[in-house]
Amino acid sequence: MRPFPTLIALSAAAAFGGFAATGLNDLLQKPANAAPAAAAAVPAAAALPTAVDGQALPSLAPMLKRVTPAVVSVYSRQTVRVASPLGPFGDDPIFRRLLGIPDMPRERVERALGSGVIVDAARGYVLTNHHVVENADGVSVTLSDGRQVEAEFIGSDPDTDVALIRIPSQNLTAVPMANSDQLQVGDFVVAMGNPYGLGQTVTSGIVSAVGRSGIPVAGYQNFIQTDASINPGNSGGALVDLQGRLVGINTASFNPRGSMAGNIGLGFAIPINMARGIMEQLIANDGVVRRGTFGVESQDVDERVARGLGLDLPRGALVTRVYPGSAAAEAGLQPGDVVLAANGQRIDNRAALHNFEGLQPVGTRVALDVRRDGKPLQLNVALKEGARSADGASLDPRLAGATLKEMDESARQAVRGMIRGAQGGVQVGNVARDSRAWNSGLRPGDIIVASSSGEFGDLPGFRASFERKPAQLVLNILRGRGTGRLLMQ
Repeated sequence: MRPFPTLIALSAAAAFGGFAATGLNDLLQKPANAAPAAAAAVPAAAALPTAVDGQALPSLAPMLKRVTPAVVSVYSRQTVRVASPLGPFGDDPIFRRLLGIPDMPRERVERALGSGVIVDAARGYVLTNHHVVENADGVSVTLSDGRQVEAEFIGSDPDTDVALIRIPSQNLTAVPMANSDQLQVGDFVVAMGNPYGLGQTVTSGIVSAVGRSGIPVAGYQNFIQTDASINPGNSGGALVDLQGRLVGINTASFNPRGSMAGNIGLGFAIPINMARGIMEQLIANDGVVRRGTFGVESQDVDERVARGLGLDLPRGALVTRVYPGSAAAEAGLQPGDVVLAANGQRIDNRAALHNFEGLQPVGTRVALDVRRDGKPLQLNVALKEGARSADGASLDPRLAGATLKEMDESARQAVRGMIRGAQGGVQVGNVARDSRAWNSGLRPGDIIVASSSGEFGDLPGFRASFERKPAQLVLNILRGRGTGRLLMQ
């Protein structure tokens, strides 16, 4: 079974309003519920300045001549099986011979188009979006001078929508990377890419907001919002400042009338600091991102909770559970603590803590500013790697024979969008035939979204829910697009 992120379908669906993850064949169907984050949005439409660094700026052309060679077009191809119009008899050679039906090709090649940015000319590394190269059998790149080369897939991270590919390193130009943490609302930016396959295109605008989240595109989010036009085919392209430094990777745009209805000044890019961190992990870990985790569950702090805890404002992440043996447990974090900042970064709610956690590699040392019993406290935490799978029998004998797998954040986000009240879930990997789990009806690919053992949102939470084993174990599962309950015997 294909991993569950297919539920967040990136498909050519121009008739639907909502966000567009802007690969040409990848238009996101889900409408947006984007909430303000670190900065308020600024109205679209802004004129470029007449000078930068005290120098007259009659044209962007000098900067673009330096940057354009680093922006490439990315073409991915995937071979898919085509269903026979004759139904199940179409594969029967005797049936075809009796009716005089010739053999028909049963596969076709689907192609997708996006953009990419050369960030390391010496090693040939190109950053693009995960959804541009997802499930591709092959990837090719067209450079600005017309050269066409095959690309090597290094790795990708669906939770941030970042992918890394490599091309032959002869005569390449890379774009220098800026510190995107210094980006401010109102800064002028330029978006570059290959929209609609038209060829290299440049648009300009300003930074409308930073730290934007709540967008149904990726699991962990810290987007730059801009009114520079970002259209289908721009995915993976460059967002640069007026000095020609890379500040972001173009990812998505929004129009409530549909992604093909035109740009309304709502474009989103991954900050280059985030993309660079993911790239470094993909290179170091053989194409895999290893995320650190605190090992806690938390909730938002509302006004009632804030009053009860003696907080001045209803903000922060209230710790509700600390998993035994976790990084948080070793650091002394306790249920009832309120996390207000992590490494100096303000934490306003559960989502902010979760987002911060998901962007840190294993081993990262984090200084947490905590409020406990109304008093300030600082704890130092060394993040651990979360478990990726668990043997069912180790949790409960009634799950014997099943292997349970962690899902990535984008998959859990999809579950929350499909099932009201769901916090996430765990995926069933293998199930041994004639085992207790099999005989109770559990099957490979099932998503366990709720259990009588207790609340959970991920694999560590599911494991912790069995600290007290329930007398009757009932699982709520998602199978395909249907839901049901299983009584585990």
